[in-house]
Amino acid sequence: MKTHLYLVPGLAASIDIFEYLELPEQTYEIHYLDWLVPLSENESLSAYAARMCERIQHEKPVLIGVSFGGIMVQEMSKIVPTKNTIIISSVKTKYELPRRLQIARTTKAYKLFPTKAIVNIESFAKYAFGSVAQKRIDLYRKYLSMRDEVYLPWAVYNVLHWQQETPLPNVAHIHGNADGVFPIKHIKDCVIIEGGTHVMILNKARKISELLMAII
Repeated sequence: MKTHLYLVPGLAASIDIFEYLELPEQTYEIHYLDWLVPLSENESLSAYAARMCERIQHEKPVLIGVSFGGIMVQEMSKIVPTKNTIIISSVKTKYELPRRLQIARTTKAYKLFPTKAIVNIESFAKYAFGSVAQKRIDLYRKYLSMRDEVYLPWAVYNVLHWQQETPLPNVAHIHGNADGVFPIKHIKDCVIIEGGTHVMILNKARKISELLMAII
């Protein structure tokens, strides 16, 4: 009997970020949950998570989320009983957010981020990555597929305003010690991947696959 895995990508990311995972098909059946468009910018995180859960068709699945997807699967696990909830390059509580993001939340500086630019991936790549952008635009177009103008500010807001104060039970955490978005110094109780950055789901996929199988 196969174990059913439901995978949620990072903020604005497509399910293609999981393409390098190596999990035996005879043991695991993988289901990808791409992002939904929020009903409005005011849709609560819990209400959105409930809509995500409507697509889960198996009992006691394993939920796996990357970055903001990690926050999402934790919210989903409050609604649907899971065998495991596994987060990668993410946070377990609001206290694991770095100080700069906490300041952005307090000052509302995040509202200055040009989320509309992501709708035009070329503009976003140039904004975010400067002169090296042209060589990478195809990658950004592939991996940053969710460019809806409602989703982007909604997602940024909900990362910064997540109210989880204590880690949920049954959550396993895989994190890289070179993560520049959620630095390891703020992260507690995790399995560390040496040299793992915030995008290690792409370039450390073999190691992550091994850890996923060990955890499950």
